[in-house]
Amino acid sequence: MLIPKKLTQAKHAADKAPLPGLSRLVKNRVFAAVAAILVAVSSAATAGAAITQTDDHPTAEEQLASQIVTEAVEADYQWRDVSTMETILPVKVQGTKDIEKSDATEIPEPEHEEPAEEETVSESSGSSVDIAADCSAFSGNKAIGCTMTLDAGWDLEQFGCLESLWDRESGWNETAYNAGSGAYGIPQSLPGDKMASHGDDWETNPATQIAWGLDYIEGRYGTPCGAWGHSESNGWY
Repeated sequence: MLIPKKLTQAKHAADKAPLPGLSRLVKNRVFAAVAAILVAVSSAATAGAAITQTDDHPTAEEQLASQIVTEAVEADYQWRDVSTMETILPVKVQGTKDIEKSDATEIPEPEHEEPAEEETVSESSGSSVDIAADCSAFSGNKAIGCTMTLDAGWDLEQFGCLESLWDRESGWNETAYNAGSGAYGIPQSLPGDKMASHGDDWETNPATQIAWGLDYIEGRYGTPCGAWGHSESNGWY
């Protein structure tokens, strides 16, 4: 028996077409699941209710989504039970009026400085010379020579000539010795033992040598500048 071709095609089409009720049910469940997940982000309790009300017999996927929502709700309530953590920042303690202010720091009064004493230069022989204030720019044997020049009645200009003279002769070295002539000491006494007239320590004491030298200059040239002028002209004094 031959079946009409149109009838056969209609049957096959009918076999392939989805059932209207089943298609609608799948769409409803998918929509409900997606809605439940979205709503769970904003409100876990509402999402749980949405899932449980979709169907009396939820699928495995719906049951898993419901479990996730339930756990999220429980976690949210657990956080509500946690006590508020106290601040870890240091708390500034406010002072009270009852606390007495500490006494102001006392500033020590400046001590009154004593006037500077004249420098004392000690010699190898044990004698010492108090250096004059006008001779503070010099040191060592020159400071002694400056002081003794002023004590002899001359001024700083005369000492300037004496300084230049004995710079050339000995460099103000009390042990300077000229092997060629035998002259000795700061004033280059020739021979050196002439200075013994002013002290037995003439070989080591600058003050003894300077005292002899000043007397020698005064007796022969009148002033240190007179002796310096002669040395400039003749190379000796």
